[in-house]
Amino acid sequence: MFGTTLILALREIRRHILRSFLTILGIVIGVAAVITMVTLGNGATAAVKEQISSLGSNILMVRPGQGFGRGGGGESPPPFKMEDLDAIREQIGGVRAVAGQAQATGVAVRNAQNWSTSINGTSNDYFTAQNWALSSGRLFSAAEEQAGKSVCIIGTTIVSNLFQGDNPVGQRFRIKDVSCEVIGVLQSRGQGGFGNDQDDVVVMPIKAVQRRFSGNRDIRAIMVSVDDGYDTASVQNALSGLLRERRKLAPAAPDDFNVLDTKQISDAVSGSTKVLTGLLGAVAAVSLIVGGIGIMNIMLVSVTERTREIGIRLAIGALGHEVLLQFLVEAVVLACLGGVIGILIAFVTTVFAAPALGVPFMFDPFINIVAFVFSAVIGVVFGYFPARRAAALNPIEALRHE
Repeated sequence: MFGTTLILALREIRRHILRSFLTILGIVIGVAAVITMVTLGNGATAAVKEQISSLGSNILMVRPGQGFGRGGGGESPPPFKMEDLDAIREQIGGVRAVAGQAQATGVAVRNAQNWSTSINGTSNDYFTAQNWALSSGRLFSAAEEQAGKSVCIIGTTIVSNLFQGDNPVGQRFRIKDVSCEVIGVLQSRGQGGFGNDQDDVVVMPIKAVQRRFSGNRDIRAIMVSVDDGYDTASVQNALSGLLRERRKLAPAAPDDFNVLDTKQISDAVSGSTKVLTGLLGAVAAVSLIVGGIGIMNIMLVSVTERTREIGIRLAIGALGHEVLLQFLVEAVVLACLGGVIGILIAFVTTVFAAPALGVPFMFDPFINIVAFVFSAVIGVVFGYFPARRAAALNPIEALRHE
């Protein structure tokens, strides 16, 4: 009986193909919108996680001041010293690498090309902490770090703008008034977690940057890499305690430095994007309700148009629940058909939209199944009332209907 009912439903849908398509349009748009929003949202979350993870795994960033800046108009908090780095290495367990950073900006010049870039003074521990390998060349030697020689490791953005196809290793260029020998090229990393170009950088020994660019021995940031077997929270507490002791802060005094855990940043940003994805999906799901109302409206019209047909069926022995099933199946088939079309549209849309937005395409079977099941439920819920109305018709009155 169910097979016959399904055939009748498909036949009726085919008889009014345009009306049927317009009826399910709301379901199509709703399903496509929900899947598209959730898929792109998941891709955005993955992209943010990947960009933040490019800062390094299990990394603690230490800076003077509270928050990202010192804030207010008070006295600037003191910078860190080389001795602070040595104390962190020696007195805190679970530390894999400690890299101080002194930063500056300048215009790099070679032949007729010039490029404004950032200068990062640090040590080889910086590359260890960030898991950043070289595509060619070598790292700093111990003698170069100790003497602060004018050697540098550059990113691929510098290579493309200054060297334009030439092998930069072993060549020299000038940045500000300093002539720098290129000893290595970093592997490309692209955009960072905060929208910056990670490949647009010149890395030099920290003593060279302090002596030739900043003019002091100050360290404005410390990058601490924690071993995988250690809890970053415990290491962070130990680090804060050590720095408070070295900076001679009173027990009641607030920290004049801040420690940022990249994992916490990643979790916070990912949580925010997931909430936004959920809200966008919920807003898009409203159109499914609108589509369900459209199905109910058309099914009521169909019941009115087919009153005599219903009366004939009831008069020759059809039971009320059989008539109910016929119209209910028709509504569910319409909703499911809309769900399938919506899934196909969403798939095609996200395949092309994800690369355009710069996020990975992440097919999620779960949300596709949920959207399809929800569309079927919409068909059941909004198709039941018209079907119930058809089953409750009086056969005599139905036969008299014009």
